[in-house]
Amino acid sequence: MRYHTRVLDVTDCGALTEAVERLRRGEVVAFPTDTVYGLGCDLWQEAAIARLYEAKDRPASLAIPVLVCAAAHVSRVASDPPAAYAALAERFWPGALTLIVRRLPRVPALLCAGGDTVAVRMPDHAFVRQLAEALGGALAATSANLSGRPAPASAVEVLADLDGRIPLLLDGGRCGGGVASSIVDLVSDPPVLLRQGALSLDVLCDVLPTLVLP
Repeated sequence: MRYHTRVLDVTDCGALTEAVERLRRGEVVAFPTDTVYGLGCDLWQEAAIARLYEAKDRPASLAIPVLVCAAAHVSRVASDPPAAYAALAERFWPGALTLIVRRLPRVPALLCAGGDTVAVRMPDHAFVRQLAEALGGALAATSANLSGRPAPASAVEVLADLDGRIPLLLDGGRCGGGVASSIVDLVSDPPVLLRQGALSLDVLCDVLPTLVLP
């Protein structure tokens, strides 16, 4: 489907309201985060998840992470996170750390590429947390680029990939981080650092000494 991509400044008084309304209708919305620009949808609507995959040309084999407005809201999507989860969340959230934990059965399988885990993060960005809170505390989101392309740090970079593919882009200027989050798989034993992003292995090992590279 082709859209006229509407661009709103994130500080516009109606930006949050419009974004929430579109998300509740099952649309996808792009927005700035503390790391890179994200593309999000309501994680409980499978049609919306399918639209997100379509907008990015994302392979169905790649799961979509979840952003939460508070660490406590991980319980909406995750089942019995290990002790390491609490320690890492306390030290690095809100921030650029994504944690892979066991998902609850009610979480749509499409979101998790049919697997039994879900990736969760609490972003250090008040606007994104407001979006998640408006949707019950959690929001499905991944980087706002075509699959395989560099993650965008500005609205201009988002439009270069997704203009006409999404209905709404919230422009918050250049992202302060500009580097994707680090990803730690807490389901594996020992835990594995799947992606070295904004946080290095050494920094993470201060909290989780058993962490290893793939």
